[in-house]
Amino acid sequence: MKRLPELRLRVIDFCFPAESDTWLAILRIGLGLQVVLYALSLRDDWNYFLAGTGHTLISRNLGEAILSLESYFVPRLGWLVTLGARIGFREETVLRLTWICLLSSGCALLMGIASRFSAILAWFLHLCAAKSAGFVSYGVDNFMTIGLFYLMLSPLPDRYSLDRRLRKSRANDPQLLAFWRRILQFHLCIIYFFSGLTKCLGPGWWDGSNVWRALIRPPFNIIDPEILVRWKYLFPVAGIFICLLEIGYPFFIWNSQTRKIWLICICAMHLGIGITMGMYLFAFVMIVLNVAAFGSRLSRMECCTTSLQPRKAVS
Repeated sequence: MKRLPELRLRVIDFCFPAESDTWLAILRIGLGLQVVLYALSLRDDWNYFLAGTGHTLISRNLGEAILSLESYFVPRLGWLVTLGARIGFREETVLRLTWICLLSSGCALLMGIASRFSAILAWFLHLCAAKSAGFVSYGVDNFMTIGLFYLMLSPLPDRYSLDRRLRKSRANDPQLLAFWRRILQFHLCIIYFFSGLTKCLGPGWWDGSNVWRALIRPPFNIIDPEILVRWKYLFPVAGIFICLLEIGYPFFIWNSQTRKIWLICICAMHLGIGITMGMYLFAFVMIVLNVAAFGSRLSRMECCTTSLQPRKAVS
């Protein structure tokens, strides 16, 4: 029983250590740029993919009907289209306004203007688009949703935002900076560990066949197959390296002596995925999440820490 207070203090010290908002600035700026690039990449096809009865093989109405079988409470663009119809807006107009708002929220996050509102708006609009276009969305949408979710719950604004510099706004709960960073860190550890464990269970990553299939499958086959055949002997090495890198992530990323090399390897892996498969947005959002979670303390910008320490408060 005497060890309970000590254990409680250790848990508090771990969850609420002294922390600066550098990681939050990295997350805000990175996700703001991610949202801007995401919106710009879809500017010509936004209405085409998300029209209720569009020209695609699978319309938004079908995707949202299937989504309703899972839950009626998942955000979707159909809500906005219905709301717009009540005030006389056509579907095309609502979709275009949604795209403009998504792009504007990304720009606002990038500059740190109305940071909290912009994060909530970006999260909601992106989630609506991702869920309504569930048949054509992929991993980048899931990780954007995760990142924006943690961003909107974190104590914004950070000290590098225009909110702080021009409006002198301050975060309401700065002591929660470390807490939300810890949650993001744990989330990434769980994702990488089970991703690596799943890869280890099958032979495809050990013999390199999964690497080969990933590189030749449309629309990710941007490297000439002749070049891939020449380097086929490296595929098993790459597959084993990825398995070990991901499954070892939660064990080596916490250690200060191995954190830097593991973070560099993870970022290099995602950079390689982006270059060899054309998944640039996916690579960028994963690098942003990793650097925000574990990389900010490697820089010299880390200062002005805030902590929640009961022992200090009492004294």
